[in-house]
Amino acid sequence: MKNLAIITARGGSKRIPKKNIKEFCGKPILAYAIEAAIKSEMFEEVMVSTDSEEIAQIAKSYGAKVPFMRSDEAANDFAPTAKVIEEVVLSYESEGKTFDKICCIYPTAPFLTSERLREAMAKLIDTNAFSVVPVVRFSFPPQRGLQVKDGVLQYIHPEHTFTRSQDLEPVYHDAGQFYCLDRARFMEKISLFGDTTKEIILDEMEVQDIDTITDWKLAELKYKLLHEPESH
Repeated sequence: MKNLAIITARGGSKRIPKKNIKEFCGKPILAYAIEAAIKSEMFEEVMVSTDSEEIAQIAKSYGAKVPFMRSDEAANDFAPTAKVIEEVVLSYESEGKTFDKICCIYPTAPFLTSERLREAMAKLIDTNAFSVVPVVRFSFPPQRGLQVKDGVLQYIHPEHTFTRSQDLEPVYHDAGQFYCLDRARFMEKISLFGDTTKEIILDEMEVQDIDTITDWKLAELKYKLLHEPESH
């Protein structure tokens, strides 16, 4: 079985300039995804899809391949992840190379580990799933969320006003780290989710959305808490 890791790292980033190669706790943030993928030993090839020569050079220096550059169409602000994956798969197929399973990894995932990738790829293969997606539980139950409607603060679901949190069904959100996919079924649907998508549940300490500089600083603090030995 041949597996491909695709790390999506385009050059344009408006809120955090050069976000995908900005230094995070001592090295470009992109390096963490590359190293986790290589260390997992689950992939015949670990490649970076990018439209930036600078990102391509950094990716190669950490052991990834950049066999072709991303098209302008797949590098704009509105190109969905699924279309980027499709372009990569078709580019490889035009060179006569096909893969059985794919893992698309986001470049800003410093908490990603090789162990999590092995767990997800094993689940994808063992359950014959369409895809496997890491998720994290909402820290506060959304069933008890509030909204401002007609100038008044009120419950979105009034029926849960007095429901205990532990009695509510757990709700999860996409952790925004990676998607493991069955290549053949993905290419039929061009979607990250299918009728047999499975989950990998992550702890909150393994997840941090990074969209602003404040997010970035929080992520570095969290990373240091996880990885730096306690001082005595």
